[in-house]
Amino acid sequence: MTSTSDEIVRVAQDAERLCTNIGVVIQGKPEVIRNAVVCLLAEGHLLLEDVPGTGKTSLARALASSLSITWNRIQFTPDLLPSDISGVSVYNQATSQFEFKPGPVFANVVLGDEINRASPKTQSALLEVMEEGTLSTDAHVYAMPKPFMVVATQNPIDMEGTYVLPEAQLDRFLMKLTVGYPSADAEAAVLRTQKMGATVSHLIPVLTGGDVLAMIETIKQIEISAALEQYIVSIAATTRSMSELRLGVSPRGSLALLRAARAFAATDGRSFVIPEDVKEMAPVVLAHRVILQPDAELQGRTGLELVTRAVQSVPVPHAVSAY
Repeated sequence: MTSTSDEIVRVAQDAERLCTNIGVVIQGKPEVIRNAVVCLLAEGHLLLEDVPGTGKTSLARALASSLSITWNRIQFTPDLLPSDISGVSVYNQATSQFEFKPGPVFANVVLGDEINRASPKTQSALLEVMEEGTLSTDAHVYAMPKPFMVVATQNPIDMEGTYVLPEAQLDRFLMKLTVGYPSADAEAAVLRTQKMGATVSHLIPVLTGGDVLAMIETIKQIEISAALEQYIVSIAATTRSMSELRLGVSPRGSLALLRAARAFAATDGRSFVIPEDVKEMAPVVLAHRVILQPDAELQGRTGLELVTRAVQSVPVPHAVSAY
């Protein structure tokens, strides 16, 4: 085993500290918070979708504020330009040269608020940045800082003034989460914490960027058996053959599920992946990557429902070695 037990335990403890800190202001959503932390540790990008007022932006800000790193917020609007995200080249009369002025995308955590209110052209400005962690402009390639994560929020596409995210961009989000309305007790707790002044702006960072990078490197050493790798491939292949789906899970989706399962195992204090890790992560990692047939949509089917069915239809491997 490459990673020591102490390193795995430290990852689990640090992840729990991060979840607890975020939970101070995001009440009654421990599963959503943990998945957001897993997404960060899997070096992925997070898409939060729900109706206004459910805490999407607060969750994104709480995650960024719990880390001692740089973060920027971009408010997406219909008139937002790609250069408003990436930056612009400005002519310097003193040097007679163009100088690149980095945009808000140059940060460890980028909060894209209401991303589907911008035009598809502006949304596509994030494609290279999200996939490769670099930005190409004026024959130069600029690298994003490490760690790097885009946390985007969007309203349901049936709401006024929204654009559908391109499939290529959706595929670059490791996870898509729905916050949902809190329970009555959790909503009452929100009122109490607000009255006491426990807001996102008062959160104190509990981890540094170096801590997150160390956790990521440890997670890369998490073991996964060949049987579980085949299990992931079989789930993806099943979605590609489902009659209700026009487009199944891509190989990028299989890789994303592998990364998420490893990170989930580490936050659970294990140095190896088990089938339950894959089953737990599959819905949030794969559901937004599939495209339904029109008749399936008319029947009220959802990507989450069909991915869940695909996971249930694939036999769970029994011969999984514990490293």
